Amino acid sequence: IHDAACAICVEAGYTGAGTVEFLLSENGVISFLEVNTRLQVEHPVTEETTGVDIVIEQLRIADGLSLSVKKTPTPRGHAFEFRINAEDPGRGFLPTPGLITRFRAPSGPGIRLDAGVETGSEISGLYDSMMAKLIVTGSTREEALIRARRALAEFRVEGVASVLPFHRAVLEEPDFTGEDGFRVYTNWIETAFRGIEPAPRVDPIEGSLIRSFVEIDGKRHALGLPAALFSGLSAPQPPAAAIRPASDGTVSAPIPGTLQQWLVEDGAEVAEGGAVALIEAMKMETRILAPKTGRIHIKVGAGKVVGLG
Repeated sequence: IHDAACAICVEAGYTGAGTVEFLLSENGVISFLEVNTRLQVEHPVTEETTGVDIVIEQLRIADGLSLSVKKTPTPRGHAFEFRINAEDPGRGFLPTPGLITRFRAPSGPGIRLDAGVETGSEISGLYDSMMAKLIVTGSTREEALIRARRALAEFRVEGVASVLPFHRAVLEEPDFTGEDGFRVYTNWIETAFRGIEPAPRVDPIEGSLIRSFVEIDGKRHALGLPAALFSGLSAPQPPAAAIRPASDGTVSAPIPGTLQQWLVEDGAEVAEGGAVALIEAMKMETRILAPKTGRIHIKVGAGKVVGLG
């Protein structure tokens, strides 16, 4: 059954990393649902509104202990969580790998920050774009909104684009603040949101190093390895200064990443604005559009890692 289920997953296009539950109906149709049996990124909201430390409870279970929570907690207050990702909301939330030159988080009553970076940290194009999570709590939704506006106004991230401008703008939208009713829906961003100006162009850092640490003779040493080492390349990507501006008609990469797939054949006629390729970076797919109408000539094969430009 397991092998058959996996075959069904592949046939249906499922490529997730979670557990999959299958349901077989009377008419023989099989449906499946991904179940991520792990700590979710929104867990601080649950923690702030229930007073339960979910991580500690998981560790108790791992140690063979029972849950310390014996009944459903009584909800308290209101909480928002803002994912602080290295993405440009003005360019369709394109990920922006690079070096964080300034990271200054807010503080104060009702403010919690779960961060994985600081000033000087490098955002690699090989991993998720999340830098931190800002969780704001208030006794009421209105108080939480006021605190969230102040916290987002104080938050500073420089060196890479971030979604901070998007969060600030959403908290000023009547559809979200809800004075006349909450009117945000599934595709509200695509259909009703007024949009954000693109961030200044961010170039990848020279050498595209992945930094870690190694212990030698009991001493901790900093270690920097080229990202290309983990991408099957024999040499690092060229620094931003070595990338020449694209000439008219050139289909170039707007971000560094893996050229996942060509959507057209070599020599095909393409229309301006038509999707011609997919680039994957930081667990996100980006469609590459034709800058003009014409015949396309493919120079880079699918599966290759490409640099900005």
